[in-house]
Amino acid sequence: MSRVYILRVARLEMSHLSRWWQACRLALAAVLLTTLAGCSTAITKLETWEGDPAGAENAAVLKAPGAIHVSQVNGRKMKNYLMDDLALDYALLPGENEVVFTYKTIWAKSGVVENGESKVHVIESKPQVVRFDANPKATYRFLFSKPESRKLAEEEIPEFSAAVVGGDGLALAHSTNWLPADTAGSERTPLSADSATATNDGVDALSRLKSVWETASDEDKKAFLRWAFE
Repeated sequence: MSRVYILRVARLEMSHLSRWWQACRLALAAVLLTTLAGCSTAITKLETWEGDPAGAENAAVLKAPGAIHVSQVNGRKMKNYLMDDLALDYALLPGENEVVFTYKTIWAKSGVVENGESKVHVIESKPQVVRFDANPKATYRFLFSKPESRKLAEEEIPEFSAAVVGGDGLALAHSTNWLPADTAGSERTPLSADSATATNDGVDALSRLKSVWETASDEDKKAFLRWAFE
């Protein structure tokens, strides 16, 4: 067996191995993309309550673009995802809702970037809060100015404010700077229209008590428990 023949066989085997490895890489990439797509679909709509409250089946939707990072809704902290520019939908119970968020934009740096230095400029607003009444199964979104340059973004950020608009494009409320003291009590759940009807009709006392308990502050709960066991 000549040396030339051996080299040809070796090259042929290496060629087949290379093609096999490329095929494996493509298959792995396809699997990863499918997995990421599935994860993205799973986290694009987030519930803003715990348990199974009345009115959940008629929840409204608040669409938040990637530049808006919602930190809490009605006193309940929302999950923080590591990916920037991830658009999310938040399911809101009908009734009054309080949404706390920040606005963040990222701009690439021009010129040479030294080792260890960030390659982008991050411009972020102070925490904002917006309060509005959500109708059953309605869809809402944020509306805000989008600067065309980093300089404009830096100039506008101190006075930043976003509006929440409905399907007709009309603003329901505008955000203002938020302080922790602005959110009274702990986590709360808006009183749904169904619960309000039950209260007026004098029926379903257990549901009324549950609704009141969910919206009560810690001090009110402690006072009620002291009264109940006396």
